[in-house]
Amino acid sequence: MKQSNNNYQRGFTLIELMVVVVIVGIVAAIVVPGWLRFLAGHRTTMARGKLRQGIQQAQAKSQQESISWQFSVRETSGKVEMAVHPSTLLPSLAGWEPLSPSIRLDGETNLATTGDVYYVQFDEKGNVRYRLGRATLSNERFPDIKRCVVVSTLVGATRIAKEQAVPENGKYCH
Repeated sequence: MKQSNNNYQRGFTLIELMVVVVIVGIVAAIVVPGWLRFLAGHRTTMARGKLRQGIQQAQAKSQQESISWQFSVRETSGKVEMAVHPSTLLPSLAGWEPLSPSIRLDGETNLATTGDVYYVQFDEKGNVRYRLGRATLSNERFPDIKRCVVVSTLVGATRIAKEQAVPENGKYCH
């Protein structure tokens, strides 16, 4: 019996590795932008949820304590912050809570304003004082992603919406 002495080397050639790297690169170039857009939309949706909760919290506090409460939102130093506080408290003294760093207040926001603070104020019965409006958020990286909370009735009913292809009264979030 002869014993065969074959020296086979196992592994991949450089060309095979390069083909795999190119394929992975192409797949990543296709998938990553969509994934980043999805994440941006998710972050914007989560921030919108916080805004709506804040508005509802201010309304509930006004009814519970029979005094006027306010929901405030502002953008300072590239960060959007929100606060829920009695309307007698100056917004500058309120406890501001930051939203996600990539979130921006969009130009479609049309709540009542004082200086750089947008607000919704509720009377002691939970009804909206002054005016109705919307707080619209967009994403820094994808400004066409818009999410909004609309205070739509004088009794403080809110609804949520997102960007639409066709504007209504010049607003894409309706």
